[in-house]
Amino acid sequence: MLKKFFWNLLSSFVGAWIALLGFGVLLFFVLVGMIARVGLSAASEAEKLEKHSILKVSLTGVIDERSPKFDLNYFKLIQGDLDQAQSLSTIVTALEEAKENNNIDAVYLECGGVSAGFATLDAIRNALIDFQKSGKKVYAYGDAYTAGTYYVASCADSLFMNPEGSMRLQGISSSVPYMKGFFDKLGVSFQVVKVGTFKSAVEPYIMNEMSEPARAQLDTLYGNVWNHIKSGIAQSRGIQASDIDRAVDSNISFASPQKAVDFRFVDRLIYNRNIKESLARLVGKDDPEKVNFVNPTLLSSQTDWGQAYTDKNQVAVLYATGEISEGSESGINCFKLVPEIVKLADDDNVKALVLRVNSPGGSVFGSAEIAEALQYFKSKKKTFAVSMGDYAASGGYWISCDAERIFADPMTITGSIGIFGLIPEVSGLADKLGVSMQTVSTNPSADFPTLFKPMTPEQYQVMQSYVERGYDRFVKRVAKGRRMSESKVRTIAEGRVWDGTTAKRIGLVDEFGGLEEAIKWAARQAKLGENYDVALYPKGDDNIWSMLPTAASARISEMVTKAITPGMDPDIAAHAVEVIRRRPVQARMIPLDLCITRR
Repeated sequence: MLKKFFWNLLSSFVGAWIALLGFGVLLFFVLVGMIARVGLSAASEAEKLEKHSILKVSLTGVIDERSPKFDLNYFKLIQGDLDQAQSLSTIVTALEEAKENNNIDAVYLECGGVSAGFATLDAIRNALIDFQKSGKKVYAYGDAYTAGTYYVASCADSLFMNPEGSMRLQGISSSVPYMKGFFDKLGVSFQVVKVGTFKSAVEPYIMNEMSEPARAQLDTLYGNVWNHIKSGIAQSRGIQASDIDRAVDSNISFASPQKAVDFRFVDRLIYNRNIKESLARLVGKDDPEKVNFVNPTLLSSQTDWGQAYTDKNQVAVLYATGEISEGSESGINCFKLVPEIVKLADDDNVKALVLRVNSPGGSVFGSAEIAEALQYFKSKKKTFAVSMGDYAASGGYWISCDAERIFADPMTITGSIGIFGLIPEVSGLADKLGVSMQTVSTNPSADFPTLFKPMTPEQYQVMQSYVERGYDRFVKRVAKGRRMSESKVRTIAEGRVWDGTTAKRIGLVDEFGGLEEAIKWAARQAKLGENYDVALYPKGDDNIWSMLPTAASARISEMVTKAITPGMDPDIAAHAVEVIRRRPVQARMIPLDLCITRR
């Protein structure tokens, strides 16, 4: 089996590069053809901004922080599937433009199953409420509302649902796979060193069920978030928060759609064609097909917001989204982000920086490198603020805590001030594969830490001391950045995650607000008045040549995963491989699969 693994690994590399070389020209023409087809299709159904248009916001699919890089997937390209995730920045910018644009009469929310974090949903909802201040209306319709889409849509002036539809309000839950039994079957165990009673990110790999501290912190977190959601819905719909719990507990998700009307969650049950007729009357059209809908991308393109790269009074917005790593092409690659920060620090046009953080943490080394670069930025006497998205936890908080001002959403998940070491030991797997690893060393710990034998008590103590030193550095950084005593930081640290509301109360966050509020504060602090513009970083640099190696690497990784764990669930297998390959010492929160956002 080991021989098969290495042959599969070799063939993966060779096959991938032969595919790139042999089919590169074909791929190029396929890509051009797909883009041309999309372009022709767009031209044939060209959207244009005209009088009495309606901005249509589709609350379906994935919503990322920023327009994602194009995903070069060979099979999707051949099938003509070029769908990409929506971005929060595009939706919010479009709503801001719609508020002032005389060609836009209203906003129409088309609701389905959306995959987005709590703070992302809150940001869209707040942007809709701000849009309504213009006197223009928001209309919402859904065949089936999830808790996430309904929370956003509940602020609409009129809210409709399909008579055959459903209101899937079920509260908040999350599922975390505890994988000890899985790793036992593989012959893989983990040696753990950590600081923090609540630092539960290691639990899924060494336990079969959730610990009481882990469950307790999540109970509190979800309870606070759910209260915020209920409060928003209740205020918008003119009902009591207790009525929402009563509806949820009565299993409204599986009740007759009329129950949604009875609970005053929706105004009326109508079919899709009827909502289009209503919107047609709103804009003075006699034919629903003549209503001119525009999408957020088109409307956001009417403004050059975020593109002021040559402006002399520039507020830079730097996105730090995803897991923090050292060299990964996905998430926050410290080796790419650090030079970006240094460049902004040395750019005389940049007067202030807003770091937009949406990260559950990751590599301690990567977090420390980014934090040091941010200190360099501050040394230039420039304003530095942080705007937190869905997550800014563990390593995400490490890079945030030294900001002059931290903005967060009440539903941001933050804190998790703690560090752990997760050192895999695979001698059991080697035995299963018939491998006997023989080592020759000049010193007892020359190969420490190694995958193929457990740590000695002395080595374990070395790792524990190493992690404790890292934790002390983390605590000192938070204490300095937040202007707290170290003793106070330790009482709210211990690896515990907090919702934004609690984080503000205990001093981890300064102010509630989104990216726009953070930008305005940074401009005022930098004494720019109203004479400033915004530039978004990193700049987009997608091109086919930069994507080819990434696509090949992804394909190789997929093949290797299948080779190591044949016949197993591919998602679980890929996660297992990723865990084994991680850096041993991490500042990362427990992975959460939040069910509020999905159908």
